[in-house]
Amino acid sequence: MSTQSKFRLRRQRVFLVLSGIFLGTLAVLNVIGISRFVDLSFTVFGVNVPMVIAVGVLPYPLTFLCTDLISELYGRKRAADMVWVGLLVNIWVMFFLWLGGTLPGFEQTDSAGKIVLDAAERVPVFFEIRHLAFGAVFASMVAYLTAQFCDVHLFHFWKRLTKGKHLWLRNNGSTLVSQLVDTTAVVLVTHFYAHALPIDVAEALWPQLFVFIASGYVFKMMVALVDTGPAYLAVRLLRPFLGLRPNEEIDPGDFETTVVVAPEDSAESGTARV
Repeated sequence: MSTQSKFRLRRQRVFLVLSGIFLGTLAVLNVIGISRFVDLSFTVFGVNVPMVIAVGVLPYPLTFLCTDLISELYGRKRAADMVWVGLLVNIWVMFFLWLGGTLPGFEQTDSAGKIVLDAAERVPVFFEIRHLAFGAVFASMVAYLTAQFCDVHLFHFWKRLTKGKHLWLRNNGSTLVSQLVDTTAVVLVTHFYAHALPIDVAEALWPQLFVFIASGYVFKMMVALVDTGPAYLAVRLLRPFLGLRPNEEIDPGDFETTVVVAPEDSAESGTARV
């Protein structure tokens, strides 16, 4: 196998791995979403700091690392394309959750066709998951599109501003801003549209919403700061593995041609090196 063919194959495989992790994570978090909240509250200098996180938030920061790596190595167009595919994957998951609940099953139903609740006054587990997923899907779609496109565009804005240097700035800057947008959107839409947050009606509403927003954002911020090291390491290892020089990206049209991102961010096409 020629060096040119070897690099092309590697670029295809790495893109499949990164996009597979990204899309698989989206599918999982859309199902588990707000099915459970975990209490990560902690105490600092005797002051209790509340941190309530939906389990769907736990794997979500990984998606921003994937988009940053694809943006850095494969360019903004491929990263944006992957964001749109992620939207289709979420719709696909929702379709099968809807279909699974529509087809006839073995649950006991009353004369009106409504599922009979069990002794604990609960519907079968599938329908609970389905209800929670549907309750959060609109929020996740709005937040997902807003945050991911924000992440991609800010990443490349800082890449132009720093002339391709300071990966830490565009990695953290784009992720921290986009995750603030994401967290705020998903909490507000989930509450006001889906009414799916565990809100205590006896307490003031906005302080509770602020806790959800702050908790989710602080968690994502901590993960984003921690993943700076892995992002640098991944880029350092993947550039020579993929046959890329500094400030080079893989052309969005194929996996063989490379594009040089000049300091002015003008794209100069070049053939893949052998």
